[in-house]
Amino acid sequence: MSEVTRILSTLEQGDPQAAEQLLPLVYEELRRLAAEKMAQERSGHTLQATALVHEAYLRLVDVDKVRHWNGRRHFFAAAAEAMRRILVENARRKKQLRRGGGRHRVALSEAHLVSGLLPTELVALDEALEALEAHDPICAQIVKLRCFAGLSMAETAEVLGMSLRTTERNWTYARTWLHRQIAVGPSE
Repeated sequence: MSEVTRILSTLEQGDPQAAEQLLPLVYEELRRLAAEKMAQERSGHTLQATALVHEAYLRLVDVDKVRHWNGRRHFFAAAAEAMRRILVENARRKKQLRRGGGRHRVALSEAHLVSGLLPTELVALDEALEALEAHDPICAQIVKLRCFAGLSMAETAEVLGMSLRTTERNWTYARTWLHRQIAVGPSE
């Protein structure tokens, strides 16, 4: 059992000092993940990678909310999800401040996952992703792991315990479904 997994288990049992022990072990990897996310954002973004790491970390180790971690990989997948949510919340706040902004088509190709999306595009993608999650949770999880955690197809298949071929098939379906959903817009 790795040190991170041991501390996650301690944290799961409600030990508030475990969060202090965990941060030095995972900080550099979280910082790298946040830097990758921020590199995908448009220039002039007001949120910094360090702030993104700290906000995501606080959400992950909140001792008031007991979480069950299935090891290091699960923790980092949850960290990527927390970072995605923070970026989407930030984009929604900016969109709300501007009072709208039209919908734009979001390209979801393997080479250009979510890099350079405008806040309105990120919000449109998130809304479509929430609809996909209600329709097909597995496909939504694949999109999250591929687009927001930056996992390869093989890593995504491994995390989900699926065959590579099934994961590829679901990825193709999810991309097509999201394209269609974004083109139509949310149902009102």
